[in-house]
Amino acid sequence: VIYQIYPRSFADSNGDGIGDIKGIIEKLDYIKDLGADAVWCSPFFDSPNADNGYDIRDYRSVMAEFGTLDDVKQLIKECHDRDIRLIIDLVMNHTSDEHEWFRKALCGDEKYRGYYMWSKKPNNWTSFFSGSAWKFFPQVDEYALHLFADKQIDLNWDNPDVRKEMYDIADFWLDLGVDGFRLDVVSFISKTEGLPDGDPTVGSLMGFTGIEHYFHGPHLDEYLREFNREVLSPYGAYTVGECPGNGIMMSRMITGDDRGELSQLFSFD
Repeated sequence: VIYQIYPRSFADSNGDGIGDIKGIIEKLDYIKDLGADAVWCSPFFDSPNADNGYDIRDYRSVMAEFGTLDDVKQLIKECHDRDIRLIIDLVMNHTSDEHEWFRKALCGDEKYRGYYMWSKKPNNWTSFFSGSAWKFFPQVDEYALHLFADKQIDLNWDNPDVRKEMYDIADFWLDLGVDGFRLDVVSFISKTEGLPDGDPTVGSLMGFTGIEHYFHGPHLDEYLREFNREVLSPYGAYTVGECPGNGIMMSRMITGDDRGELSQLFSFD
């Protein structure tokens, strides 16, 4: 039994009107009494909050109004003292445009430019938050891809440096003692090479143009296996993937015991 907590609205420990990590700690006995075996915590990372914390500015810091990293360490300990496992939300498809990597990319750093997806002449993909999936940045005279809010810039998972960065972040949290991850829109991390235009007919049927080029991208299974092999398996970490559009059969494949990809996923079908 997994109990989901949205930190901002769950429990306020200091009376400022905002839920926080200490508030969660205060309610752990209550959660235990309900019979929960694990807590899934929605994002508590440092974020400008363009999308409820799913636009992460710093993966290793805690949003100031929620508390500190020490509070999270205490939360991990208190959960484990009660035989409750802690699962945290890991957003690997995109970062905030205020993340250090993107700021460096806008300053002309070629290494970090390669962390994102750019175009002088953007394709016809549309964003889940309406409009074009591309935002123009005059600092570099190019457009950057964002499948969600225009402050959530998609990462280039074909770049091995990006994958290593994300694996290092997961290692950081697993080393602190978290037991696994809810992986935000993880089935979108691989895009078709060259980012071709989406088919207009598919776009009109699905409501989003370009979706066939990233719903279950060409390297998704490869990257999930790599993530599992390099990071998750050594810790025995649990994963549940948010995989919209994956379909029942593909979902069975990704979570197959012989596949080495994900433990479980949300089946939106």
